[in-house]
Amino acid sequence: MAVSEFNDTFLRACRLEPTDYTPVWFMRQAGRYMPEYRALRDKYDVLTLTRTPELAAEISLQPVRALGVDAAILFADIMLVPIAMGVDVKIVDSVGPVLDEPVDSRATIERLHQFARTDIEYLRRTIQILRGELKIPLIGFSGAPFTLASYLIEGAPSRTWLKTKRFMYEQPKLWHELMDKLTGAIIFYLHEQVDAGAQALQLFDSWVGALSPADFREFVLPYNRRIFTALEDTGVPRIAFGTDTAGILADFADIDCEVIGLDWRQDLAQVRRLFPDKAIQGNLDPAVLASGWKATEHQTAQILKSLRNRRGFIFNLGHGVWKDADPETLRRLVDYVHAH
Repeated sequence: MAVSEFNDTFLRACRLEPTDYTPVWFMRQAGRYMPEYRALRDKYDVLTLTRTPELAAEISLQPVRALGVDAAILFADIMLVPIAMGVDVKIVDSVGPVLDEPVDSRATIERLHQFARTDIEYLRRTIQILRGELKIPLIGFSGAPFTLASYLIEGAPSRTWLKTKRFMYEQPKLWHELMDKLTGAIIFYLHEQVDAGAQALQLFDSWVGALSPADFREFVLPYNRRIFTALEDTGVPRIAFGTDTAGILADFADIDCEVIGLDWRQDLAQVRRLFPDKAIQGNLDPAVLASGWKATEHQTAQILKSLRNRRGFIFNLGHGVWKDADPETLRRLVDYVHAH
């Protein structure tokens, strides 16, 4: 491929069109496992990096140069939406997002406000810089309403989501008010990304697997559907990704989107049979990357072997790249998938 040509393999796979090879990109491919990123983190905190367009664009480009992936993803943080809505969020190293005042009442929900384009102009500028540099598609993204709500209610990352579920069960009216506000903000946020130049969108529902199927249908699915339906007019591929969704997959995938992103707990061939009209993305366990190339090659071969027809398949991990991943292993993985 000549350097001046645009590689649209990823976009064609999203649309179930034929491709010359299987496209590859990695969730969290821009970030902490790369020495170049760590050098920047020695100088700046995460939120400064995400809100400084030149730095955010550089971090987004680092894995593109190093790995040879088929799509770039915008370097940002899922908490940028709540921050734009007026929430005071700290990103604490080795912990994650922390709030001094979690959402726990109507008053705290009412303080959340719809934001304007000017509040995320830094993000639009980052996208514009990247579109001027990239010869592959750029993926924009947002956290999904449930995942954002769980951070807002818990006040910090959780393993049980107890506060979130209690709020949902005990105050369902307030829960729906919160989800409605977050949904509207996410729709605006993602439209702005496409307007600035993003060529695909992914909605990350990182913690939705904590819910039962019935709770997912009642408390979450209507809002996810609303988001994807509202994004139809963008004309870009829409990816729905969630972790631990095997128990709710039929409902999780029952939305208007082009691609379903899967974690490592699910069999790709089975999902392909269930959803032949959607592209699928996944789903190597990120932990395998810490086990050396032999294990990585074996697991990758098993994934590729499971799909006889790889039309509409995008190779990815089942979640984000771990911070101790070896960039060289990822580079070999990209080459291996491309070659096979």
